[in-house]
Amino acid sequence: MIPVASCFSQLLSLVDRSTFARAVRQHQAERGAKGFGCWDQFVAMLFCQMGGANSLREICGGLATATGKLVHLGLRQAPTRSTLAYANTHRPWQLYQTVFEELLKSCQSLAATKQRRFRFKHPLRSVDTSIIELCIKVFDWARFQRTKGAIKLHLQLDHQGCLPCWALVTDGDTNDVRIAQKLEFAPGTIVVIDRGYLDYALYERWTESGVYFVTRSRTNMLYEMIECRAVPSRGNVKSDETIKLTSDHARKRCSSLLRQVTVWDAEHERELVFLTNIFHLAASTIGAIYKDRWQIELFFKALKQNLKIKTFVGTSENAVNVQIWTALIAMLLLKFLLLKSTWAWSLSNLAAMLRFNLLSYRDLWAWLDEPFKIPIVIPDGQQLALLE
Repeated sequence: MIPVASCFSQLLSLVDRSTFARAVRQHQAERGAKGFGCWDQFVAMLFCQMGGANSLREICGGLATATGKLVHLGLRQAPTRSTLAYANTHRPWQLYQTVFEELLKSCQSLAATKQRRFRFKHPLRSVDTSIIELCIKVFDWARFQRTKGAIKLHLQLDHQGCLPCWALVTDGDTNDVRIAQKLEFAPGTIVVIDRGYLDYALYERWTESGVYFVTRSRTNMLYEMIECRAVPSRGNVKSDETIKLTSDHARKRCSSLLRQVTVWDAEHERELVFLTNIFHLAASTIGAIYKDRWQIELFFKALKQNLKIKTFVGTSENAVNVQIWTALIAMLLLKFLLLKSTWAWSLSNLAAMLRFNLLSYRDLWAWLDEPFKIPIVIPDGQQLALLE
């Protein structure tokens, strides 16, 4: 045997095969399958994400050129386009959601060993959505407006490691607040949301259950100031107030006292007003927490730029969900590599360099720390004959 398998094979080893098989049985994903298993489909779709394939032809052709390297990926042969297309259309996408959730546990365990972004010990989560535009003539099930098609990716980001810890794909016209109302958080969690999630009843429910939130205040919000707190002479905090909502609509839905913090944004020369139910942290920390919400925007940007969720290799709703969930799995794998590496990688640089070396024989973990010093391993003639 060669001392090191391909980088792609070592990456796949992070997905536990027994856990994957258990998920297949749970969702009965291989019912009626003949020869082409769910693992084969998973490898092909992950190759689409990591290798940057734009079509079924590129996926199947790229795997077919791997020749003997397929055995290290758990494949007997490269799939045909029709076989892969059929699997993406008919096998339940929920299988890959389960695989994502299992892999997330490993990533969170590793991220917990890293230095925290803030001194407080509260779990910090951001919730936001991103619209993925689709052609209505091709994806006729994804009607968004009269002449447009789109779906929404709802995401919850764990700021410890910047890991996606929950996701949901819905129609493009699904209301963001309706989705947020269904989310459950452990007491003590800090949830950061933008003004699109305005719901005073939700703020009240979170306050009563011990969940903290930070958001932007509405410009026309009616309130009564209960207490004006002292602010430091230095820093960007302009005011720190305890308030009570006074409009009929807000008062009926949220009777709890809230905190309003105003900070000065020197970069854009404007005042930012935050609304929260956190009273035990400094006002400057409230502003820093909301500023860190930008991490979820950067996550969406990285997801769309480095992985395949803007163009799809299948047109059915199930195939689109399969591709989105395999993209999220690929993102978890990239995050895991970033957490393991001592090299100063950016996510986009790591994704690009890994794409160039996906099927090369290298020690992946040594390569992560010294990407320009670890040579390619070339099997001898006897080993090459065994791989053919």
